[in-house]
Amino acid sequence: MKTFAFLLGACLLASSPLYAWEKDVLVSTSNTSLLLSAPEGGELQIAYYGDKIKPAEIAQVYQAGLAMNRPAYPVFGIECMNEAALLVQHPDGNMSLDMAVTDVATQTNGDAELTIVTMKDKVYPFTVKVNYKAYKNSDIIETWTEISHEEKKPVVLKQFDSGYLPIRMGDVWISHLHGAWADEGKVTAEALTPGMKVIKNKDGVRNSQNDHAEVMFSLDGKPQENAGRVIGAALCWSGNYKLRIDTDNNRLHQFFAGINEEASEYKLAPKETFVTPELALTYSNEGLSGASRNFHHWALNGKLHNGKAQRDILLNSWEGVYFDVNEAGMDQMMGDIASMGGELFVMDDGWFGEKYPRKNDHSSLGDWGVDKNKLPNGVGGLVQAAKKHGVKFGIWIEPEMTNTVSELYEKHPDWIICQKNRQPRTGRGGTQLVLDVSNPKVQDFIFGVVDNLMTENPEIAYIKWDANMTLANYGSSYLTADKQSHLYIDFHRGLRKVLERIRAKYPDLVMQACASGGGRATYGLLPYFDEFWVSDDTDALQRVYMQWGTSYFFPAAAMASHVSAAPNHQTGRIIPIKFRFDVAMTGRLGMEIQPKNMTDAEKEFSKKAIENYKSIRPVVQQGDLYRLISPYDKKGVASLMYCTPGKDRAVFFAYKMEHFYNQSLPRFRMAGLKADKLYKITELNVSGQPIELSGKAISGAILMNEGVELPLWGEYSSRVLELTEVK
Repeated sequence: MKTFAFLLGACLLASSPLYAWEKDVLVSTSNTSLLLSAPEGGELQIAYYGDKIKPAEIAQVYQAGLAMNRPAYPVFGIECMNEAALLVQHPDGNMSLDMAVTDVATQTNGDAELTIVTMKDKVYPFTVKVNYKAYKNSDIIETWTEISHEEKKPVVLKQFDSGYLPIRMGDVWISHLHGAWADEGKVTAEALTPGMKVIKNKDGVRNSQNDHAEVMFSLDGKPQENAGRVIGAALCWSGNYKLRIDTDNNRLHQFFAGINEEASEYKLAPKETFVTPELALTYSNEGLSGASRNFHHWALNGKLHNGKAQRDILLNSWEGVYFDVNEAGMDQMMGDIASMGGELFVMDDGWFGEKYPRKNDHSSLGDWGVDKNKLPNGVGGLVQAAKKHGVKFGIWIEPEMTNTVSELYEKHPDWIICQKNRQPRTGRGGTQLVLDVSNPKVQDFIFGVVDNLMTENPEIAYIKWDANMTLANYGSSYLTADKQSHLYIDFHRGLRKVLERIRAKYPDLVMQACASGGGRATYGLLPYFDEFWVSDDTDALQRVYMQWGTSYFFPAAAMASHVSAAPNHQTGRIIPIKFRFDVAMTGRLGMEIQPKNMTDAEKEFSKKAIENYKSIRPVVQQGDLYRLISPYDKKGVASLMYCTPGKDRAVFFAYKMEHFYNQSLPRFRMAGLKADKLYKITELNVSGQPIELSGKAISGAILMNEGVELPLWGEYSSRVLELTEVK
């Protein structure tokens, strides 16, 4: 029986064409529909968003009382009591808008269809275009607005959200991510109650270190992984944001998402167009994991740079040597990762600085010349060494930053973000500062950092792009006095301009977004980056929690997950290498360790695990994720699995999260398989004897309905099972 979800989207469209009769506009993906009411001269409203309906069923939505009939983009001034998505002040001081639909148009663009609803104010020459873009290859809709006017003087934008989504009151829960440095991506699930809930960011540079700009709404009570109706939302913006959920006396949860307007009033010039970031929405009746799969498909098919490309297995030098970079040490690490089957070596921080060599975090950012005392043959010598060992070469940069102890700061003190009449407050190392990326000269400099490296060393395959400071000292030497409030926005517009230039010239260069760990896990940047660093905490046990939450919105191919040393450098925990690999293999596998300190047994296990990962890599990096037992449910275990779209292969992961004597553990029920097919089970990353299930063939029905018991007897026990359909 079809279930209609009465919440509302703020954007949709896809495989079926735009359908209009009288005032109704129906846009649909493969499995969902958004129904808009767009009467000419009237208010644009959202009537319905949920399971897919046919044009012939439009009347039934109204007859059954399902129509929401809420403004699709609420504006302030005539209706003043409710929260608004858009609030402006006209040059004459008037703060009202009264918008009416003047046009509806549709366009096909590749794998997506775009509906554009144009609204004009009834008095002022002020225009808002509300866009709905639906993708044929995923049940995702993006919505955003384009705001412009032809008034004689600038109009001040005081609130300018990307989109709005009303959800009917009921037993609705919100799931969102929060955390801190080295503890990112933790899940909080809570019922929505009367009042206002706000999720926001004001970092200025990074926007996922603490809270995330993505949320899930579970419409049928406490969130379930593989059952229940769910709405997912992700704001595609790399700067400050604000998500508001207002539960009021209208029997609605009203969801607003957009750029954080605090300290960001925008003076919109006549004939200038202000484009808000996209808000991506999805609907699924297959629980949280179903909504996640929709986001993952959308990312892999275009929202993540080179999403379909295979990700290499790498060794990063950071936790192996920290700043103690030298030519011999890099050569040794390259040889070691090559011997274990790795494909890429990345030299992290500590390789640059001529007048001020980078020996710690107190100096040298901005001075991207090679420290010849450490690397006498330069970066080029390391590229050749990598070729000798049969691996690719990558390098670390932090191009948006400088230090007070640097040649760059000495030459261009006006390039930093700071008020003209104040001393700058510094960050990391007591000397770090943020460059003013709103300044075109700074944009040219940042582009040049990458361009010079690639021009001199065209065989560099990978760049780790870091950002280790919040935006402090709010002020710009470049922006005029009347546009100082544009800085938070123009910083990220400038960053996007730089990244667009880099991608135009170097489309195949792999780049990682790192920002004090997981500070840039955002779809505002992922169109330009191939992956992000989940966290500076590489402790495998804690990573289970962080990667679980991060997977709500981001696919495995985007999540860099590394095997590190024991004791772990952040927690001091001593975890077996099998558990460390079993956790890291659920993302983009890498290592963050000094191989020469590993035992021969650890190296041998690593070699076999890397070989196994290469075999299952297409399933993990491109497959459909089913989260099974959550570590947050405190059942003593956690489990998840990836399946190919054709359901002929799968990889299952299970972890023991806490250890007690005579502990009772649940059976592991799988998902995503064909019920009527047999699957041969093969254990991977075996330490000791394989489990009795290994080599057996069991039906998908039994695996999904009854599940299996797994021997997880010891502390930090874990299992990885490959399932292959028996033909």
